[in-house]
Amino acid sequence: MLLGNGNLVETGNIAGTARHFAIWHDPWPKPAYLFALVGGDLALVEDQFVTASGRKVALGIYVEHGKESRAGYAMDALKRSMRWDEDAFGREYDLDVFNIVAVSDFNMGAMENKGLNIFNDKYVLALPQTATDTDYAHIEGVIAHEYFHNWTGNRITCRDWFQLCLKEGLTVFRDQAFSGDQRSRAVKRIMDVRTLRAAQFSEDAGPLAHNVRPETYLEINNFYTPTIYEKGAEIIRMLKLIIGDDAFRRGMDLYFDRFDGTAAVVEDFLGCFAETSGRDLAHFRRWYTQAGTPRLTVQSTYDERAHTLTLDFAQSTAPTNGQADKQPLLIPVALGLIDETGAAITLSTQDASADEQARGVFELSGETRRIVFDTIDRRPIPSLMRGFSAPVNLGTSLPDDDLLVLLAHDSDMFNRWQASQTCATRWMLRAVDAIRAGKSPDNADSYAAALDAVLAAFESDPAFTAQAVSLPSENDMAREIGQDVDPDAIFQARKILRHKVGKALAGRLRQVYDALAPTGAYSPDAASAGRRALRNAALDLIAAGSPAEGAALASAQFRSANNMTDQIGALSVLSQLPGEARETALDSFFRAHAVDALVIDKWFALQAVIPEEETLARIRALMSHHAFSMNNPNRLRALIGSFANGNPTRFNAPDGSGYDLLVETVLEMDARNPQVAARLLGAFRSWRSLEPGRRAAAEAALNRVAEKASLSADVRDIVQRSLGK
Repeated sequence: MLLGNGNLVETGNIAGTARHFAIWHDPWPKPAYLFALVGGDLALVEDQFVTASGRKVALGIYVEHGKESRAGYAMDALKRSMRWDEDAFGREYDLDVFNIVAVSDFNMGAMENKGLNIFNDKYVLALPQTATDTDYAHIEGVIAHEYFHNWTGNRITCRDWFQLCLKEGLTVFRDQAFSGDQRSRAVKRIMDVRTLRAAQFSEDAGPLAHNVRPETYLEINNFYTPTIYEKGAEIIRMLKLIIGDDAFRRGMDLYFDRFDGTAAVVEDFLGCFAETSGRDLAHFRRWYTQAGTPRLTVQSTYDERAHTLTLDFAQSTAPTNGQADKQPLLIPVALGLIDETGAAITLSTQDASADEQARGVFELSGETRRIVFDTIDRRPIPSLMRGFSAPVNLGTSLPDDDLLVLLAHDSDMFNRWQASQTCATRWMLRAVDAIRAGKSPDNADSYAAALDAVLAAFESDPAFTAQAVSLPSENDMAREIGQDVDPDAIFQARKILRHKVGKALAGRLRQVYDALAPTGAYSPDAASAGRRALRNAALDLIAAGSPAEGAALASAQFRSANNMTDQIGALSVLSQLPGEARETALDSFFRAHAVDALVIDKWFALQAVIPEEETLARIRALMSHHAFSMNNPNRLRALIGSFANGNPTRFNAPDGSGYDLLVETVLEMDARNPQVAARLLGAFRSWRSLEPGRRAAAEAALNRVAEKASLSADVRDIVQRSLGK
């Protein structure tokens, strides 16, 4: 196969030789980074798409031989993406051919080369027996993302690399909207915010913090970051919320019309929306130039006699490298008021415009703002930052009882989930303090009771229920604590809460688990995936409350599962329970899937996050396993990346042994694949927030990297910024 950008013009054999040729012509101008050539012995999966104007487009997905049967879902996702972009943004595909090439050794997830997307095959290949529901969702999202780049990135590209967010943030916003429309908007929003907080908020809080539009860079590969992608998408989402759907759509149409075939800058983009909305967006542009995550605090005071609720808003952003002084940002605050039964309370105030009240979106443009709501005849409970209306850390004085009302009754599904997260976080923060003081944590009866009520109504939305009963991660807790973080205390606090919840809700969890037993053939649709997600979440909590019962259920599920989602869900539970059942299941899983690289990546990743002292020795042994290769980026990320980013208590071992393993790997990989080495080194992004002993060990590890004379530009950039040099 000889593939290039554009349309295939001619093919043939070269007389007198064993060679052949292909001529491709791309009629659309593009920057050099989008040129691509592929030559290889590949299998082809073909289909066709008919555009809104009736043009026929030949679709091709090229995979390694023998993998053709796994490309069907990716092809379906591609066709849905093409139709959605026509409907949602009026963007029709502009060539006669659209090709995807999927390969097993690729540093990135995918690349949007014009008409010839290059993919890591983990985002293309799927069968029920090899791919989880999460894999199917990722395939759908990444296929869409790279296709959407055809207009936001290819037809309109970036003037320079400082404008990278202009194509990536905008295209992430578009792929998130697509996935929300294909699945559950509420659950998709929750999952996107989980990702944002885990990756981007942590980046903002550490030495690698940078502007969404950076002002300098040493190695551009290191700026394909969560700040560029996820925070860039949040800025677009805020823009749409501020100016409204109609002005936003007209602004996008104007952007496409005015800048098609050009290399644009952020000011070009924002200027289109200023024109269609009549808004001056100069203040809003600070989101692109100011690093760090703002903290928004809200104090609420209800005057029962005057029937008023006063909300006092205040914003601040901590200093980041190179930016000591921060200016106030334009923050859209979506809010509502409910009473103790969940009934909505009308928003009425003299301190906001009619448009703000009608839409329930209030703008904070200065450091503070006070809004007094009147004619409130019963005690209100504020539902703040609905839908996560801005990427901020929210501090609220709402008592736990009010949060539990929000969890039970709020009409905004995101805030129902957030209420659960906040209650769990508060309990674990108290537990961490107790553990570090040598005391026992208090009970969690009220929180468990609230989750019991959520579980009782699981049939109405299993996918949401699965999110609502999933506790904040150890990394979430570390970010909340902020300074002098003790990963072992966090691990113990979370383990205790999981045990308390699992034990208190044992009967309900078993009821849910049994009710969601699979029937019929596997389907990757959103409703079916939601039911599997909740069943596996219930299994996890059952095992936390009663390890023996959890191990028995997980072992049975592991043996009987007819799809990878349920099998890996059971194996995930077993991997956290020491004993013969775990080792037997791990061995069985490997033997069953030994020839499937993407599945074996899951096997490596599960073992990397076992939170036991012996895990480091296990990982070193796995690095000598015949199935492990330092030369395959997916395999390296599965084992070493999962350990460094997903096992806080062992990676941050007090003796520095976890850091030593990562440093050894980074230095070995730097000469072979500096991009992957630099990404792995990013696991140190939060080292300054650790308690003094671990902080010193992490700094020493980073200095060992920095002292090496022959570092690549990729790794030297990360280590210097991490150390503040």
